[in-house]
Amino acid sequence: MDEIVLIGAGINGLVAAAELAVRGKKVRILERGPTPGGAVRTEELTLPGFRHDIAAMNLSMFAGSAFMAAHGDEMAKHGMEFVPIPRPFAQAMEPGDYLGVSTDLEETLATFHSETDKTTWKQMMSDFPAQAAVIGGLLGTPMRRGPLLKFLWKTWRQIGTAKMLETMRFLLTSPRAWLEDTFEDLRLRTALSTWGLHIDFAPDIAGGAIFPYLEGMAGQAMGMVIGKGGADVATRALVSMIEAHGGRIDCDTEVTEILHADGQVTGVIAKDEKIETSTIIASLAPKHLLRLIGGSSGNARYDQGLAKFRHAPGTMMVHLALDAPVPWIAEALQDYAYVHIGRSIDTAAATYTQAMAGLLPETPLLVVGQPSLFDPTRAPEGKHTLWVQARVLPAEIKGDAKGEISAKNWDEAKEAMAERVLDLIEEQAPGFRSHILARHVVSPLDLETENPNLVGGDQVCGSHHLTQNFLFRPVAGFADGHTPIKGLSLIGAASWPGAGTGAGSGHFASQMIK
Repeated sequence: MDEIVLIGAGINGLVAAAELAVRGKKVRILERGPTPGGAVRTEELTLPGFRHDIAAMNLSMFAGSAFMAAHGDEMAKHGMEFVPIPRPFAQAMEPGDYLGVSTDLEETLATFHSETDKTTWKQMMSDFPAQAAVIGGLLGTPMRRGPLLKFLWKTWRQIGTAKMLETMRFLLTSPRAWLEDTFEDLRLRTALSTWGLHIDFAPDIAGGAIFPYLEGMAGQAMGMVIGKGGADVATRALVSMIEAHGGRIDCDTEVTEILHADGQVTGVIAKDEKIETSTIIASLAPKHLLRLIGGSSGNARYDQGLAKFRHAPGTMMVHLALDAPVPWIAEALQDYAYVHIGRSIDTAAATYTQAMAGLLPETPLLVVGQPSLFDPTRAPEGKHTLWVQARVLPAEIKGDAKGEISAKNWDEAKEAMAERVLDLIEEQAPGFRSHILARHVVSPLDLETENPNLVGGDQVCGSHHLTQNFLFRPVAGFADGHTPIKGLSLIGAASWPGAGTGAGSGHFASQMIK
């Protein structure tokens, strides 16, 4: 039996390998890092006993994935355990003011300031199952002619032409345009627009409305889940499942070349070893795929598309060990998994513009994760971990929008930028700094050094703007993951359906191998 080689043990590679191994295929994963998991890992980054998710914390997409639907029972046997959270996110705006979304509808509505918006939200929740079937169905459809046409035909028959056109218009709409058309309360617009920046959609970028909508409605309907003990519970369960079915994972094994001849993949070079195979599934950023195939796939348009693939701005991670929960002015914020800090939709737009101009933003958007409030196994008794993302930041620093930081490289700028991040939390929680026992700061370039797929600290491995999404991810004509080289497939966040822990591209790739 020909061995299937997978490059990269991130969530997509592990899912693809697990599904193939279950089917009796011989699989071998080659991972350059010392441990599997990619961005889904948990480590003691600050002090012993404090377990920090190094990147991904929210596992809701994984819990709801096609893979878990098919293999959830077996994953549970291998240790997969989720922690459900009924209050998924809140937005902290002016100090003391917040808007929160919980699975309790009346609790959510109590944080709204507009009666009209409350009515609108209730109607949206009523319509959500039908909308989710259409939008979720699209996101779960491989970008291949047959499945896509089948989905479009079925959807048109179900909802009709008018609703189909309305959905298409919505998919092209910017977050701000949709929010202004839908809600009166500027606070609610701010709270939902923040979700767009998780995936490179500033308020005024076309095509970004879908993400605030889905996160708002899904948060209300289902809440959030995180991994028991850390996000790496998913990685550990996948590794155990793969090995139980005879698969192999080799860490500290960097692939330096993908071998191919006459349009067919023939193997890889890893640690000076030649491994022959006719099937490779590569979880790589496009530029790294292009490099490993020697700069040419035999298709000039595909090669040019990989070379011009655009990455989103960077992210900084600040991991904190605390001796107590964050002392929010709005005490209710201690009840939420995520607290977004950003005062207005216009602030978010300005932050994005500054980062795209190469400037350290004056007020980066903060995503403050509080996992140990819901999962006490992540920290010693009475102590807590705090997971902080600062979005969005330039990979190359040209200046500082606030005029305070003179450093032009991340080694010199990251601690000063981390202080700016802590200042923003301190505004919402006076005395916060006094509870910090230790911190670990990871700049955008630190993220890339550890995981080269996070180019420039881009945690979503490529902008999801319309010209690089759906049928265009990563290159038009190759959105189903196949490449011009027979036997070589591309998966990961750079492939459809993009970023997140849903592992859709890994699932799709495994289904294509017979």
